[in-house]
Amino acid sequence: MALVTQIISIMFPIVAIVAVGAVMGRLSKLEMSTANHLNLDVFVPALVFSSLGDKAFSLSPHISLALAGLVIVLLAGLIALIIAKTTNYSFRTIAPPMMFHNAGNVGLPIMSLAFGKPGLVTGLVLFLVGNLTHYGLGTYILSAGQGIKILLRQTVIWAAVVALAINASPVVIPERVMLPITMLGQIAIPLMLFSLGVRIASIDLQEWKVGLLFAVLTPAVGFSIAFALVMLFEFSAIQAGSLLLFGTLPPAVMNFLFAERFNQEPKSVASIVLLGNLFAMITLPLALAYVLTNFT
Repeated sequence: MALVTQIISIMFPIVAIVAVGAVMGRLSKLEMSTANHLNLDVFVPALVFSSLGDKAFSLSPHISLALAGLVIVLLAGLIALIIAKTTNYSFRTIAPPMMFHNAGNVGLPIMSLAFGKPGLVTGLVLFLVGNLTHYGLGTYILSAGQGIKILLRQTVIWAAVVALAINASPVVIPERVMLPITMLGQIAIPLMLFSLGVRIASIDLQEWKVGLLFAVLTPAVGFSIAFALVMLFEFSAIQAGSLLLFGTLPPAVMNFLFAERFNQEPKSVASIVLLGNLFAMITLPLALAYVLTNFT
């Protein structure tokens, strides 16, 4: 009963904010493009900067975690390639949703709620791995080589680079300067969840068969790879738990935006994203039950 209560306490704020976004999206037909733009270019970079620039944070203990996150992404892509070679599914359609998970909208809140501030830090490390590979490799897959140019224009990447540079230097940012940056960063996660709800409410569900198939395959493949890595290599309890949660996360909503932009079967990708995020209401509590039992 204590475990169930803990899982509910972690999942409820996430589900509640997404639900509010979904209801508002249905009732008001909200246009979130400006808010999403601000979140990606201002609030998320502020969150990354304030967390990674903290002198209490050190990247070196998390290098193995970052590499493990990269392995999950790449092996999921390899499995997607095998599926594409043996079925009629297009690799460019199914690979990005299998490879690039919702490490921002869902990953950051669930890891910070499960493990507190250390979970937010491991979540940010994995979020950056996911973002780097999504904007780099992901857009390369879809755009025939434009991924690096897109990657270099991302404010969040530069925020991470500058924060890590300051973290490694003797420079100390005054509290009066860091406070407004921290406050801006605190907007990011609730806005991510609200925006996810609005996006889910606006997606027209078609191609439900492919959506349902990969809604199941994506967390199954990700969790299996993460589980193998946790069994084979040594991680701290929080790192191992975060890695397992990272593998279980549903497809990133950004997959739909990229598919729409590059005209890569956007209806199929929208179904995978929508059903994947709905199915996460089952898979994430199961993953949380395992993680909280074995790694806390």
